[in-house]
Amino acid sequence: MFAHLTSILLASSAAVPEAPAAQPSPAQAQVQSGGDGDVVVTARRREERAQDVPIAMSVIGSDQIDRTGAFNVNRLQQQQPALQFYSSNPRNSSINIRGLGTPFGLTNDGIEQGVGFYLDGVYVGRVGASTFDFVDVDRVEVLRGPQGTLYGKNTTAGAVNITTRAPSFTPDARFEVSGGDYAYWQAKASVSDKVVGDTLAARLSASVTKRGGTIYDRTSNQYLQKLDNFSVRGQLLWKPRNDMDFRLTGDFNFQNPLCCVQYYARLAPTQRATNRQYTALAAALGYAPPSTNAFDRVTDLDASINSKQEMGGASLVGNWDIGPATITSVSAWRYWDWKPANDRDYVGLPITTVSQNPSQQKQWSQELRIASNGKNTLDYTAGVFYFHQTINTQGSQVQGSAASRWLLSGTDASNPNVLNGLTSTNTINFKNDSFAVFGKLNWQPVSGLHLAPGLRVNYDKKSGYYDSVVSIHNSQYDFVATADNVATMLNSKTGAARTTFANQINTLAPQRYSPRFSAWNVSGDFTLSYDVTADVHAYATYARSFKSGGINLSGLPLDTTNTIADLTKQTVKPESEDHFEVGIKTQFLDRKLTLNLAGFWTDVHDYQATVNNGQTTVIRGYLANAGLVRVRGAEFDASYRPSARVNLYTNGAYTDAKYLRFTNAPCAPELAGGNPALNGATPAPAGTPGLSPLTCDISGTVLPGISKWSFSFGGEVNVPVGNGQVYAGYDGSYRSRFSSNPSVSRYMWIDGYSLSNFRLGYRQDSFNVFGWVRNAFNQNYYELLSAQSGSTGLIVGQPGDPRTIGATISKSF
Repeated sequence: MFAHLTSILLASSAAVPEAPAAQPSPAQAQVQSGGDGDVVVTARRREERAQDVPIAMSVIGSDQIDRTGAFNVNRLQQQQPALQFYSSNPRNSSINIRGLGTPFGLTNDGIEQGVGFYLDGVYVGRVGASTFDFVDVDRVEVLRGPQGTLYGKNTTAGAVNITTRAPSFTPDARFEVSGGDYAYWQAKASVSDKVVGDTLAARLSASVTKRGGTIYDRTSNQYLQKLDNFSVRGQLLWKPRNDMDFRLTGDFNFQNPLCCVQYYARLAPTQRATNRQYTALAAALGYAPPSTNAFDRVTDLDASINSKQEMGGASLVGNWDIGPATITSVSAWRYWDWKPANDRDYVGLPITTVSQNPSQQKQWSQELRIASNGKNTLDYTAGVFYFHQTINTQGSQVQGSAASRWLLSGTDASNPNVLNGLTSTNTINFKNDSFAVFGKLNWQPVSGLHLAPGLRVNYDKKSGYYDSVVSIHNSQYDFVATADNVATMLNSKTGAARTTFANQINTLAPQRYSPRFSAWNVSGDFTLSYDVTADVHAYATYARSFKSGGINLSGLPLDTTNTIADLTKQTVKPESEDHFEVGIKTQFLDRKLTLNLAGFWTDVHDYQATVNNGQTTVIRGYLANAGLVRVRGAEFDASYRPSARVNLYTNGAYTDAKYLRFTNAPCAPELAGGNPALNGATPAPAGTPGLSPLTCDISGTVLPGISKWSFSFGGEVNVPVGNGQVYAGYDGSYRSRFSSNPSVSRYMWIDGYSLSNFRLGYRQDSFNVFGWVRNAFNQNYYELLSAQSGSTGLIVGQPGDPRTIGATISKSF
């Protein structure tokens, strides 16, 4: 019932999903609604009220996903105040919970995410591979706070666990079609039935999503931000006997959208000389954007753009009930193939004509676990887990005829040939092996009191290779610069020739290195929970968790001879985290009213962050460790079901996330572009370059991407009509303002905004038809803001979707 519509804070018993393959029996795992409105989870072959689990957790059922159109993680965040999803394109995506997860900025292949993402119990190793459409989903669980003991080493912020519908031994068919403006349409279908008696069942599911663009590109005369997604999933469930089952799953997902678009949002004056900033540069090249209002939704990108990707995999999950315990094995292979094209200068000028990093990821994982059955005085889970991953990336960047004017100063700025055709070709390889042993106990010494310690020992070994070769071939310049010859080439030149060559190789820098990292880590947690009454549960948790160390695979800062200045920057230290949380879950009025509360305090040592390298023209930064980050806050989840005709809910989160110590951080864009100095506060004469510190102390400032206040709210009412119901529903969300830059900038705050979605429909038995409007009040808001490379002062933005209207019809048999 309506508990499927709410974020549910869970407190008390020991029904924590196992890790990282959390679902033991696919034939049994499901979410259903109890007669009293509770969400009932049968994830361990026994029914347990979700309210009894001592962890802050939200359970989003398939009905809510279908009603609200939350068919991917991006849309799901509107209903989850503590969940944040950011994406300039699928590869450059991040999932954060309570403000923690992934460094804000461009993706680095050598670092791992802090929010675990699981599909039918299989860990998905890259955030980009989590951007698929949900297909035949039974439920989505959002676990808030560290889950390192059972969900793996890197779940310092939480986990998103998706469970699809299992094959059925009785006929089951579901069909859904949606259509709307912007040429939107989506079709979903699934069928399931037994194949051989009561021993073999199959399920086949598919989804197609298409939408026309919402942003007009004047250059190509087409609309961008299109959707073109296809997903298919097949499953076999074999039960050779009552105490054993095996679930074989394969899925394939293909996306070919024309996205993701960022363009003119505002100007932020930098320390560059006035004639080297955006307004003067655009005028010198005779350029004007088609609009300076991003919500006119028009741009003039002059380079190819798309976010094509293919992802899929196969898994085999087996369960053997040996009486007092169940043995579970999870074997999986997954892949992700990323084929992008970008206009990385964001304007209709040939500055950067190519900027893309095609990437291929493959991963293999194996878990073996044993877990006690039933409810006992002492319950346990123990297991081993192995993960192997490879990533191969072929990066390329090409500068165009306007690059010299845009990026350089002095005499070279007036010569297009200095950078025209300058090309960087990057070869990036990554290998990751991880092994873990873990265990979790749940001891009930007296009725209602639960003591639950957990421990995980993990070993990581990572290796990488980064090689960037820079070349140019035009009427004036012809060379190939590698890590082996660049210093010799630079030292052989003098005067203007040396300055020009330095400008070229500082714009795109040749370098090569082979970073390595390995380490043992121990994480653990302890939860004390107490069933005050049948409807009041309280818990307290301490967790010591970590996120694995990483290696820099986006290039490193260079010295004046264009060699790597500090080899220690090849690797990034692990994050370590101390987390404290208390929570209480209550139900009143015969369980018609639910109110759950949680408070948390998290200290993150050696927080992994994105840092710039101090060169004004270099596109990408690298990774470094901030000394100390603190995140603290409180959450509430409430729902009220006074009758079968009315359901109401509201959820909220207050999150205070700050750098307590980060002394060598990247500076805000407004401080960039001038002369390096230890103190950038000294004013410079009008019209001349200002002073730019190489790094800034941002201790005490907020982390990016985090709203201090966020809420979701809504409900549904219905009236009987004939044999069915006419119903009306509303879902709203609000986020207060947040910073869209790794370091706080006065020009890169995204204002708070509220979104409202309405639906009106009729349902009878398994038939449902409804009309919907999303972003009903056509709220103008940005999903993110970015600073254009080169310190020109241009801030580009990615607008959120405008108002959309449509209808959905579904039927199950």
